[in-house]
Amino acid sequence: VAETSDRSGDDENREDPRSKAKEKKSACRGEEDESNNLSVEKIFESQDVPSWRRQLTLRAFVVSFVLSILFAFIIMKLNLTAGITPSLNVSAGLLGFFFLKTWTNVLDKSGLLQVPFTRQENTVIQTCVVASSSIAFTGGFGSYLFAMSERVAGQSKDPQSTHDFKNPSLPWMIGFLFVVSFLGLFAVVPLRKIMIIDFKLTYPSGTATAHLINSFHTPEGAKLAKKQVKALGKFFCFSFLWGFFQWFYTGGDGCGFTKFPTLGLKALQYRFYFDFSATFVGVGMICPYIINISVLLGGILSWGLMWPLIETKRGQWYPAEESPTSMHGLQGYKVFIAIAMILGDGLYNFFKVLSRTLSGVYHQLQDRETSHVLPVANGSTPENPLVSYDDPRQTQLFLKDQIPTWFAVAGYVAIAAISTATLPHLFHQLKWYYILVIYLFAPTLGFCNAYGCGLTDWSIASTYGKLAIFVIGAWAGSSHGGILAGLAACGVMMNIVSTASDLTQDFKTGYLTLASPRSMFVSQVIGTAMGCIISPCVFWLFYKAFKDLGLPGSEYAVPFATVYRSMAELGLEGFSSLPKHCLMLSYGFFGAAIAINGFRDSVGKKWSRFIPLPMAMAIPFYIGPYFAIDMCVGSLILFIWETIDKNKADAFAPAVASGLICGDSIWTLPSSILALVGVNPPICMKFLSRDTNVKVDAFLGS
Repeated sequence: VAETSDRSGDDENREDPRSKAKEKKSACRGEEDESNNLSVEKIFESQDVPSWRRQLTLRAFVVSFVLSILFAFIIMKLNLTAGITPSLNVSAGLLGFFFLKTWTNVLDKSGLLQVPFTRQENTVIQTCVVASSSIAFTGGFGSYLFAMSERVAGQSKDPQSTHDFKNPSLPWMIGFLFVVSFLGLFAVVPLRKIMIIDFKLTYPSGTATAHLINSFHTPEGAKLAKKQVKALGKFFCFSFLWGFFQWFYTGGDGCGFTKFPTLGLKALQYRFYFDFSATFVGVGMICPYIINISVLLGGILSWGLMWPLIETKRGQWYPAEESPTSMHGLQGYKVFIAIAMILGDGLYNFFKVLSRTLSGVYHQLQDRETSHVLPVANGSTPENPLVSYDDPRQTQLFLKDQIPTWFAVAGYVAIAAISTATLPHLFHQLKWYYILVIYLFAPTLGFCNAYGCGLTDWSIASTYGKLAIFVIGAWAGSSHGGILAGLAACGVMMNIVSTASDLTQDFKTGYLTLASPRSMFVSQVIGTAMGCIISPCVFWLFYKAFKDLGLPGSEYAVPFATVYRSMAELGLEGFSSLPKHCLMLSYGFFGAAIAINGFRDSVGKKWSRFIPLPMAMAIPFYIGPYFAIDMCVGSLILFIWETIDKNKADAFAPAVASGLICGDSIWTLPSSILALVGVNPPICMKFLSRDTNVKVDAFLGS
């Protein structure tokens, strides 16, 4: 209204009061109409919001269970190969909508449909699937948990630490996840109103997911979703069949399209090649351009420049007799320089998010203190700003179904007590008082992570986990199993702070779709329970089917398991065991990671999108740049598509990328089963140089 009056200029002042009042009333109505036109809830005004119990349907959890298995395979494959996991929220929401919409349409045509499919039910599916599949990451199957295994311990540079291991087995993995995965849910429940309503935190991913779900349930959105699912299905089939076709040519080590020397044999030796992976092409289409370019730059810097140069110092910087996979040799440089960059990036972002969190809380409290309006001298009060139709409705329903604070506190204390009593039996190195200290600090750290995630959309759960490795590992000491104690503590901390931010994201999604906080909480609990069973079973299938899992150079090298194990050893042994000049190089890259991040933040958003991310650059230092080439091919496809038809690319690129990822990842299920029953590929396709080929032909002909 004030804006309308200002634009009217001096002419408005000449009008009589009655005319002015009418115009003001008309302007107010016009602005309200405009607000209603932009309102999401006006579209759904005629639909009743089901009670929180009716939002939790059996069909929703059946669909969630099926999708949880699908996404567990996807995330597990990504964790065990490159360690990069893109956000799959769009895929979860889209597939959840498709399956239940198909289900309800069939029942509706047969006259058996009793309860219609609502956006609140869609949100329940989304929450359950994401909660379940996230266990595949926070469960540590590609990091701290597998780092405990004998297979990774055997690669250690310290002979004593090779005896400090705990091999994976289904019973203890499932038990461990059940006692550590639920605490974070209870830690942030009392703070949900402060985060969502009082502080009005953005939670970009949660907000975007809510808008996506809301759009699906409009007539236009349903039509688009149907087309998106059709595109996803086409590329799912293509990707699955492409994986099946490639399998026939992998009948031996180094065989098949995954070792195709697209850039030459010398480049293949340094892992520069396109391996025809539909998964990583799809990941490249989802990840921002700067992520993909950063990974490629890191691969060029390490495998294109640094490692070939350090190899020339063999016999001077490290013993000439050391194998390429020894931590006393070239492998030590690869692992510890990567760790330095990861720690530098992680610590910078930790303090950045912490400072923003503290600053944000301070300003929020200051605003609340100064927001009380004082009476005006003539007794009138300022006009209230126009409130949108959505906000009061969303707030009313969000506050309607309260989760009692006593329930959250009692749940946290009870689970913490059970966990403190149980974990020392799973890991005798992890004493009960270590766990108690973690649980005393965990709610504060969970709040920091959830608040920071609301501001920046950046969860730094893995950084909190790395801090736990160093603190608990050093406290336990090397003579009392400090490596396993640190890694187990990492798992406890990561699960708490990660689930805290995930649940708060879900509360934001529920707030914007009118889903009850109670249904969000119950869905998160059920999804977490599903993940505690599904994810270990999927990992066990990989572990038993692929005998070289975790070995350097294999298809499933599990790179971050070695990184986490090396961090635990470094925290106990110090720097004396590193190869020559490795410490100096690590210091340099640690400082460079902090400097690059600081420079990115100082130049503003306009230019920061052209500056690489140190965390992304560090990933190929250890495993090689082959997957970065795949991801950049995905970026190139997306760039060309956006150039030709940006609207179509924006609408369908996530669906196409998800289809490529899902199809290739699901192929690992039948390929694992074939490996378990002893069915091997019939053909080995390898590439040789001309000179080597002549020698092989001569040998075969003799």
